[in-house]
Amino acid sequence: MILNSDSIKPIYVQIADWIESEILNGHFQTDQKVYSQYQLAEMYTINPATAAKGLNLLVDEKILYKKRGLGMFVSDTAKETILYKRKNQTLKRLVRELVLEAKQLNMSEAELIKFIQEVHKEP
Repeated sequence: MILNSDSIKPIYVQIADWIESEILNGHFQTDQKVYSQYQLAEMYTINPATAAKGLNLLVDEKILYKKRGLGMFVSDTAKETILYKRKNQTLKRLVRELVLEAKQLNMSEAELIKFIQEVHKEP
């Protein structure tokens, strides 16, 4: 992953999103230790406090859990939590933006649905 310092999304959120994607892709399994704040800071040349903020965000969302003195680990409900969050927050926001744009282009609901179906079939 490459962090984008020009993004409107803060670096710590980008770190959290990347770890979520790694969990969804199966690179981190339930109860597996994830990178420490210091490893992340070294990997991405960022402040360890920024990396810690990203990890703690995932702890707050119950995606990771802490083992005192050992580090952060993937919770047993991490994958389901991430899927729920991305469907009900991220995807919903994107659909709202899509619907708004379609309305501005005077697309009917049927046209929009057909368009979505066509795009969904693409490889």
